[in-house]
Amino acid sequence: MTAKYFADTNIILYSIGQDTQKRNIAREIIKSRPVISTQVVNESINVCIRKPGFDRKKAYDFADSIMHYTEVLPVDETTVRKSADIAIRYQLSNWDALIIASSILSGCEILYSEDMQHQMIVDNSLEIINPFLL
Repeated sequence: MTAKYFADTNIILYSIGQDTQKRNIAREIIKSRPVISTQVVNESINVCIRKPGFDRKKAYDFADSIMHYTEVLPVDETTVRKSADIAIRYQLSNWDALIIASSILSGCEILYSEDMQHQMIVDNSLEIINPFLL
C-alpha cells in the first residue's frame, strides 16, 4: 500500500521554478496526486502574483491546474484548533502548523516540504520529508 502524502506550498511552486532538478522532483510529486489544502492554493497564488511575468490570470490559471492534479481540502475550524495545539507543542509558526494539521487531519503519513525539519515526526503519525535531500 502506498502512503498518503501532503505537498507543502514550496513543492507546488518548485514545479514552475528555474531549478531543473527541483522542478522535476516537484512535478513527480504532483503527478502522484498529493493532498493539499486551500492554504497551499492561496499561498501559491500570492507568490505567483508577485513573480515577474505572472499576472493575476496566469496565477489563477496555475492554481486551477494544481487543483486539477491534487486533492484539495479546506482549512476549517477543526484544522485551526489542531494547528494551535501543534504550534504550541512543537514551537512552530502558525502557517507551518496549519500545513501540518491539514496533513494529519487528512490522514497523510508524509508531508513533503523543503521548509520544515527533515524527518521530523509529528503526533507519532506524520513524517516531514524534504524530497530534495533524497
